[in-house]
Amino acid sequence: MEAGDRPDSVVPQQEKPSRVRHVVGRKIVTAVKVIGANDHVARARSVLGYRLRKAPRDVLRLLWFFVRGVGRWIATGWRWASYADLRSDARAARLAGDVEARRTAQELIRADAKARWAKAGLFLRRTVITTAVVIVLVVLLALMEMVFDRAGMPGWLQAVYDVRDAIGTAVAAVWPWLPTIGLLSMLVAAVWEGRDRTPGAGWLTRPDRDDADSWVDERMISKALAHLGIAPLNAFFKDGGELVYTVPARKDGDGTYTQVRLPLGVTAAMVADRRRVLAANLGRASLETWPTTGAEESLLDLWIADKGTLSGGAGDWPLLTEGTVDLFNGVPFGLSQRGVIINAPLIESNWLIGGRPGQGKTSAMRVLMLGACLDPTVEAWAYILGESPDFAPLKPRLARYRMGLDDSVVADAVQALEDLLKEMERRGKVLSAQPGQPPKVSRKLADRPGLGLHPIVLGIDECHELFMHPRYGKLAAELCVRLIKRGRKYGIILLLATQSPTRDSIPKEITRNVSVGVAYSVADHVANDGLLGAGRYRAGVRATELRTKTDRGTCVAVGVSDSAWELVRSYYVAYEDGRDDVTMIVARAMAALAEHGRTVAATDPTGEIEAAPVDHLADIAHVINGEPRLRTQTVLSRLAGHNPGEYEPWTARDLRAVIREHGIRPRKVRGHWYLYPNDVAHAITRRAAHHEDDTAGDAAGEARGNGGTFPTTIPQPNPPLDLGKPRRGTQNGAAADDPENPGNPGSDGTADGSLPRGGGGDQQTP
Repeated sequence: MEAGDRPDSVVPQQEKPSRVRHVVGRKIVTAVKVIGANDHVARARSVLGYRLRKAPRDVLRLLWFFVRGVGRWIATGWRWASYADLRSDARAARLAGDVEARRTAQELIRADAKARWAKAGLFLRRTVITTAVVIVLVVLLALMEMVFDRAGMPGWLQAVYDVRDAIGTAVAAVWPWLPTIGLLSMLVAAVWEGRDRTPGAGWLTRPDRDDADSWVDERMISKALAHLGIAPLNAFFKDGGELVYTVPARKDGDGTYTQVRLPLGVTAAMVADRRRVLAANLGRASLETWPTTGAEESLLDLWIADKGTLSGGAGDWPLLTEGTVDLFNGVPFGLSQRGVIINAPLIESNWLIGGRPGQGKTSAMRVLMLGACLDPTVEAWAYILGESPDFAPLKPRLARYRMGLDDSVVADAVQALEDLLKEMERRGKVLSAQPGQPPKVSRKLADRPGLGLHPIVLGIDECHELFMHPRYGKLAAELCVRLIKRGRKYGIILLLATQSPTRDSIPKEITRNVSVGVAYSVADHVANDGLLGAGRYRAGVRATELRTKTDRGTCVAVGVSDSAWELVRSYYVAYEDGRDDVTMIVARAMAALAEHGRTVAATDPTGEIEAAPVDHLADIAHVINGEPRLRTQTVLSRLAGHNPGEYEPWTARDLRAVIREHGIRPRKVRGHWYLYPNDVAHAITRRAAHHEDDTAGDAAGEARGNGGTFPTTIPQPNPPLDLGKPRRGTQNGAAADDPENPGNPGSDGTADGSLPRGGGGDQQTP
C-alpha cells in the first residue's frame, strides 16, 4: 500500500506522539510561568540578575576584604606580641609625668609576660601528655589485634576498634583535601575579618521593588552617618565600631524607616543638625530625609522617602463629590509621608495653622471647615480678619460669618469668644444634669437637639490681627487660652490660622495648649517652634526645610496621628478663577442639614443661661468653712475650685476690691494676710440689715423728707475753727480703713509701718 493510500486510522496513531509532546510542552511552559510569577522566585531571579551585573565590583570588594583582613590579623598579632596597649598606657603616663601610673603599667607588662609564658608551658605540657596517651593507646590496640582475633574480643573492645577504624578512614579520606580546605577556610576567615563592619548584608540582596534607586539598607545608612563630620561618630567608626539598629531598615509606606542607637557622645539632635549632609550622602533631597529624636536622646528615628514620591500633590479630596462626615471620626486632611490618608482629629482638639503667605494655610483651614460643615450636627462660625473671599462660599452654611480689617470685625470675634465661654458654662451644667454625669460630649449626646451639645467649630483666619490688636488683643488671648484649656470636652473647637507666627503675634500659652500644630514653610526656628511647640526644631521636626514654591501645600504637623510628627501633603479644594469646587460641597452640606431637620441658626448662650447672680460674700464664707482664720491666697484658690467660671480669673486685687466693698479688713500676721470668719459673718449681717432698711425706705416712698422738692435756700456751712491747723494723733479717715494697711497711719504724714508721732490714736493691732 502506498504512503498516500494509508487509512485514516493509521494517521492518528503516528501523530499521537507529536501531539502528546505538544501538550506536555505547553504544560511545562505554563508551569514555568506560574513558578516564575511566584514572589520568592521573582525575588531570587531579581537578586541573581542584580548580582550578576555587579559581579566585577563584588570580586574587587572581596579581594579588598581579604587584603584588609590579613592586615588586621597582622596588626592584631603585633599588638599582642609587643604589648602595644599596655605600652601605650605606660607612654601616656610618662608623658603626663604620672610615676605611679607608669610603674603600674610596667608591672602589668611584666605580669602579662609571665602569665603568657605560664599559659604556653601549660598548653605544651598538656599537648605532650595527650599525644603520649594517644600514641600508647594506638600501639596497645595494634599489639592486641596482632595477638588476639577480633572476633573473640569482648563487645566493648570491638566497639573501640570500630571507632578507631572509622577515625582512620575519615582521616585518610580528608587528608588529601586538608590543604585545600585549610586554604579556603583561611581565605573566608580573612574576607570576614576584612569586611565593612556595618550591619546588614546589602551586598548580597536587592530590593523587591522596581525602583532600585530608592533602595536603602543599614550599610548605606551607616556609611552616610560615617561621613557627617561628627567627631565622636568618626572616632567610633575609626575604631571599628558597629551601629546597633533597634529597628532594622524596613519599607514604611513610600519610604524606608529605621531606628539607630547612636554611640557615646552622639545625640540624635547632632545628626538632625546635619540633615542636608545626610540627605546628600543618601542621594536624597533634604525634604525626603527626616532624622528626628526618638524616645531617648541617643535614639535616632530616620525616615527616608523614595525618590520623587513627595513631589506630587495629595490628589482630590475624598469628599469632593460625595459623602458626609462624622466629626467624632475626623476629617480627611491630607496624605502622610507614607502615603496614608490623615483623618484630622477635630473633636477634643484645637488647631494652630501657620506658614508663609501663599503656602496653603488658608486652604487647609478651609478643608477643615468644609469637613465640619458636612456633619449635619455641627455649628460653624468663621471670622476672617482680612479682605479675603476664601470663605465666602461657606457663608450659607455658617451660623456666624464676618470678614474685614476694621475694628468691628475684631470686636465681633472677641464677642464670639465670650459667647463660647458662656456656652461652655451652660454645657457644663447640662452635662452634670445627665444620668451618670458624663465627663464630655459624646456622639450620642450631640445627636440630641434638645440638649444643645452639638459641636461648635470656630475658625479665625489671620488670628495675629486679633492677638496684636491694641484694644482687644490681650482680652482675646485670655479668652482663647481659656477655651483651648477647657472647651474641648464640651464639643467646642477652635481653629486658628496665621501667616505671622512670631513671639508677639501668637501667645505662648496658645502654642503650649493646642492639640494640633501645623506648619507650612516658615522662615526660622522661632516660627517653627511657635507653631509646632517648643523644642521641635532642635528635635529635627523642621518646617524650615520646606521650599517656598516647590513644597507648597506640604506641611509638618504634630498631633494629627499617634506618631510624634507627620509630613503631610494637604488636600486642596479649589476656589479660584475658572474653578469652584467649594460651592457644590456647601450645597451638599445644606442638603444634609435639611435632611436631618436642622437649621443654621447660631447658638445664643445669653438666652439659655439663667444663673442667679454670684454672691461673692457668701462664697467667701463658704470656703472659709468655719476655720479660725484663712490666708487670702488660700481663699482665692478655694474660690477657684468652688466656682471656676467665676473665680478662676480672679487675682488678689479682685479679692481686695470685694472685701473692701463690704467693709472687711484683712489682718496681717507674720507677713501674711488673713481673713477671719467673724469679720465675714458681720459683713453679711450688716448687708442684710442694710437691705432691710432699703426695702423699708422704698416702701415708704416720698412720705419722708421734703416730698421730693428742693429747699429754697442752701445753707452754707461755716468752716471749722481748726481748719489749716495740724492735728495730733491718728485720724479716723479713709486711710485708716485701707484693707491693705489696716490700722496704719493715714494722713498724719508718717510712712507706712511707722509709729504715729502723737501718743494717741486708734491703730489696730493684728
